[in-house]
Amino acid sequence: MIGDKKVLYSGMQATGTLTLGNYLGALKNWVELSDDDAYERFYGVMDLHSLTLRQNPAEFRKNARNLYALYVAAGLDPEKNCIYFQSHVSAHAELGWILDCFTYMGELNRMTQFKDKAAKHADNINAGLYTYPVLMAADILLYQTDVVPVGIDQRQHLEICRDIALRFNNIYGDVFTIPEAYIGKAGAKIMSLQEPERKMSKSDENANATIYLLDDVDTVLRKFKRAVTDSESEVRYDAQTKPGISNLIDIYGAVTGKTREETEREFAGKGYGDFKLAVGEAVAARLRPLQKRYQELVADKSYIDSCIKENDGKAQYFAGKTLRKVQKKVGLTERIR
Repeated sequence: MIGDKKVLYSGMQATGTLTLGNYLGALKNWVELSDDDAYERFYGVMDLHSLTLRQNPAEFRKNARNLYALYVAAGLDPEKNCIYFQSHVSAHAELGWILDCFTYMGELNRMTQFKDKAAKHADNINAGLYTYPVLMAADILLYQTDVVPVGIDQRQHLEICRDIALRFNNIYGDVFTIPEAYIGKAGAKIMSLQEPERKMSKSDENANATIYLLDDVDTVLRKFKRAVTDSESEVRYDAQTKPGISNLIDIYGAVTGKTREETEREFAGKGYGDFKLAVGEAVAARLRPLQKRYQELVADKSYIDSCIKENDGKAQYFAGKTLRKVQKKVGLTERIR
C-alpha cells in the first residue's frame, strides 16, 4: 500500500516489437486499470531481464525506448502511471541478490519457463536465465505490490515470488506485501496465427505467425488472410478441434467487445474468408490510433525524456524505501549519508 491506495505492478521485456498478443493479453488490461484511483501503478521497461539473451546494444537501446513510447501510445498516461526503466533503479539488482539467498535450487528447478528457454537457447543457458524468477520477485516486492496483472504463463513466477516473500516475512517480520494475481477475462492468451497451439511470440521466425503493433493495414490483413484454420467452414468456437478459428474468435472479441456467441451468430452461414477479413479489419482499426500516437511520441524526444526522468525518480524513491528496510533486517551495515 502507498497511502490508502493499493499498488499495482507489471512490466514487459525490452526486446523486439510488441505483438497483438502482448497488447490484448497485458497492455490492454493495464490501460483499462489506469484510471482506477484505487491503485498506485508502476509499469517497468524490463531491460535487465532482456539481458538473458545477447542483445545488439544499439538496437536494444532503441527497442527499450520504443517500448516506453508504446506504453504511452496505448493509453498509459505517464502523469498517472509510473512508467520507468528497470535498469535505472539499482534497487532491483540489489534486492535480487538478497532474495537469491532466500530462494532454493529446487524451486528454480521447477520453473517451466526456464526449461523452455533453455531448450531454445542451448548455447546460452546462463545463470541470469536460471535466476530470472528471483529478479522478477524483486521487481514486484520492491514496490510493496498488492496486485500483479499477469498472463497465464507467468503465474508460476508469481507463485515463487509469493513463496520467497512469505519465507522472508516468516524470518524477519512483516517486510513484504504478498502480491495477488490479476488476470483479464478477455485476450489472456493470444495464439500464433500459423501454429494456434502455441502462444503468439515476438521472436517467432515465421513472420506470418505474429501481428506486431506497428504492422501497417496491408500487412495485418495479409497475415490474417493466411491464418491457419481447418477443413471446415463454420465459424464456431471449439478450442480442441478448431484451435485456429477459436483463436480468431478470441481476437475478434477482444478488439470489438463481442462475445463468442455474438461472433458465431454474426458469421453464421459465412465462410472463413469473410471472417478472416473482418478480424483483420477490426484489428487494423484498433491499432490505427495507437500507431498514430506512437509516431507523434517518437518524434517528441524532449517529452519522452521528461517522462523518463520524472518517473525514474519516483520509482527510485519507493524502491529505495523497501531496499533500506530489507538491508537493515538482514543485518547489512547502514550507509553513512
